[in-house]
Amino acid sequence: MSRGDRKAREHGSFWRDNSLTLAFGTAFLLVLLGQALAGHAEFNEQLTDDGVQRIGLGEYVMSSDFAVDVSENWQSEFLQFFLFIFGTVWLVQRGSPESKVLHKIGTESDRDQRTGDHAGQDSPRWAGTKDWRQAVYSRSLGLVMGGLFVLAWFAQSISGMAAYDEQQLRQLQEPVGWGAYLGSPDFWNRTLQNWQSELLAVAAMVILSVYLRQRGSPESKPVGSPHTSTGVEG
Repeated sequence: MSRGDRKAREHGSFWRDNSLTLAFGTAFLLVLLGQALAGHAEFNEQLTDDGVQRIGLGEYVMSSDFAVDVSENWQSEFLQFFLFIFGTVWLVQRGSPESKVLHKIGTESDRDQRTGDHAGQDSPRWAGTKDWRQAVYSRSLGLVMGGLFVLAWFAQSISGMAAYDEQQLRQLQEPVGWGAYLGSPDFWNRTLQNWQSELLAVAAMVILSVYLRQRGSPESKPVGSPHTSTGVEG
């Protein structure tokens, strides 16, 4: 095989080996663009109704209105994964592939997790330590998801306050401060309507995967697995 053929094969392998991330990342950017276009059109309609001059797409994308719409969705998604990652350490659902097997409730042993003395040569470096590095790394996924949730929630609160105050000023009303906005119905309506939808989606996935199948998907049990099989992926 020539060097060019090897490079072509490696290039093809990259797209195949990262296709899940690439596909969802591309879809995310396309949907974000669609949201910007639709949101821009809707925002200009509101400005026209209020007797205010319309704005361009670039100005809208940099506005607090666009920022709050994006950040309120991001924070609910990161909250979903944060709760699911930590919750599934101790909580189980018999028969669901989204649950660990019933006898492994908890953080499991070093042998099961391949940490400390049980780490292999191919294990991540911090997995083989016995100090704070292992403690941090062994919880790093949940910690990062939790941190991203807090950051997105904070961004939502700031951009939401700015968008709310802009609307107040267009209606010749007094703007509010950040603390007052955190206690406002607008903030909690935006927040809770996203939280409830994410929690419902997780609960539905957990329980429906007990009885329903999707052939070939790792989120489903093999088609012929009994309903009582827990933690088994297809």
